[in-house]
Amino acid sequence: MARNLDLTALRSFVTVADAGGVTRAAGLLNLTQSAVSMQLKRLEESLDVPLLDRSSRQIGVTPEGEQLLSYARRMLALNDEALQKMTSQDFEGEISLGVPHDIIYPYIPPVLRRFAADFPRMQIKLVSAPTKSLREMFARGEVDAILTTESQPGAGGEALVTLPLVWFGAKGGTAARQRPLPVAFCKNCIFRSGVLRRMDQLGFDWTMVVESELDNAVDAVVSADLAVHAVIKGFQSAQTEPVPRDAGLPDPGETQIVLYMQAKEDPVQMALHGMIRKSYMSHWLPEDIQQRSA
Repeated sequence: MARNLDLTALRSFVTVADAGGVTRAAGLLNLTQSAVSMQLKRLEESLDVPLLDRSSRQIGVTPEGEQLLSYARRMLALNDEALQKMTSQDFEGEISLGVPHDIIYPYIPPVLRRFAADFPRMQIKLVSAPTKSLREMFARGEVDAILTTESQPGAGGEALVTLPLVWFGAKGGTAARQRPLPVAFCKNCIFRSGVLRRMDQLGFDWTMVVESELDNAVDAVVSADLAVHAVIKGFQSAQTEPVPRDAGLPDPGETQIVLYMQAKEDPVQMALHGMIRKSYMSHWLPEDIQQRSA
């Protein structure tokens, strides 16, 4: 007698494998940890093979699990494609998404591709601007959704992930060892005031070496080894590298990536919400988020 694999359990299995743990997967699936664990247990029992290696802190995938993972991804992709084609409505119009330039890559391009595939008659407009400008545009109703980098979410905002800021300087540079410390932040940088305030509180001398509203001016100064700056770990310029620990720089703090949506009941905006949430949250494992420096 033919047996069928449980697609819901397969989705939980794939999500746990990608997220590296049941807790994070449960959040992405909007399920309880116990529900996800039960689905995984039933899946393993139905196949009579271990799929996950639970012997270490971060859950891994067994050789049998790796084999199933390949099938599961294809099955879920086909299921989602069929469901979308058979149940989708012909949504038309335009939706706008605002994102600061420093958190666009590599997460927003896949979101744009997925949205265009799922809503082929909708036009999605990408607006790139600093967090402060995006918040103002959102308040005026000029954009449908925005992502921001803030210490705390504002009213209606959803914090997707909290990430450390890290000092970066020129590759092989010496600016980080100069005192007072030469720093570079554009005038619109949301991190600027918080990082400078932390250094002032610690009595750490610094000097600003650039006055510009453009981030490329900051990149030029830092790449030339004339200053250092603090950015979100994982979003730094290719021309820079983390400042060594022995440079003795103070902790620049942390930030949250926050999502705001204008119409939370709109099906198109809710679909975009899910795509963005999954794109950003699934990448960051707990140990990545907790690590304070490179």
